[in-house]
Amino acid sequence: MAKITYAQAKELVVHEAVSVGMEDLMRGRITPQGNMPLYWCNGIVFSFSSMPMNEQMTKEYMEGRIHWMEAHYAVMDRYAPIVELRDEQYGAAQKIRVIDTSKFSSLHADFVKWLKDNKKVR
Repeated sequence: MAKITYAQAKELVVHEAVSVGMEDLMRGRITPQGNMPLYWCNGIVFSFSSMPMNEQMTKEYMEGRIHWMEAHYAVMDRYAPIVELRDEQYGAAQKIRVIDTSKFSSLHADFVKWLKDNKKVR
């Protein structure tokens, strides 16, 4: 049997955290290839983009340091598994999946706590 080792992230480096309106957050997840999910944790819905992996980022990742280039977020008091964006530009309502990470991602919970503690949540 293979040995399994869990190595929790030690640090999340967020290079830009931007509060946006819910419609803008949803629009950012609509791509020609399909709609990308949003994440919800403890009253905040968000998306993030990771730094491209290169030799330096791989080294930092292996040391437990994760980099997010940007995190966009909005307040969403209650979790909903699907949110809809109705916009004439798309011709029909766009449905975007929302993943509740509040119970299984300590990293996401720590990020949301940091947002709230640093008054980044409006």
